[in-house]
Amino acid sequence: MRKDLDLKDLEQRLKKRRERLAKARRPIDPVVLDQSRIGRLTRMDAMQQQAMSSAAARLAQMEESRINTALQRMADGDYGYCVQCEEEIAQKRLEADPSALTCIRCARSLEQ
Repeated sequence: MRKDLDLKDLEQRLKKRRERLAKARRPIDPVVLDQSRIGRLTRMDAMQQQAMSSAAARLAQMEESRINTALQRMADGDYGYCVQCEEEIAQKRLEADPSALTCIRCARSLEQ
């Protein structure tokens, strides 16, 4: 267990972010394909909006999953350690993103 981290504050921030994500979640309306009711360009715009909403929902779901993982790691006493190399994650990185699961070095190697 990391003693240099304010776990209560980080936990509260994670829970607040998860609540905001849950409140922002909304169902995605299907696109009406009846050409007699709407024009082709309007339908294409609706399809694009639907695709963007789907992508945003997937990103929010991924973030919520990261938050849940971070909260579980707090409960297990593993929070603050990189899931790749098991070294400590920098305190400033966790303050910037409490749901971070990797240290900077491992995050960079995963991006390549």
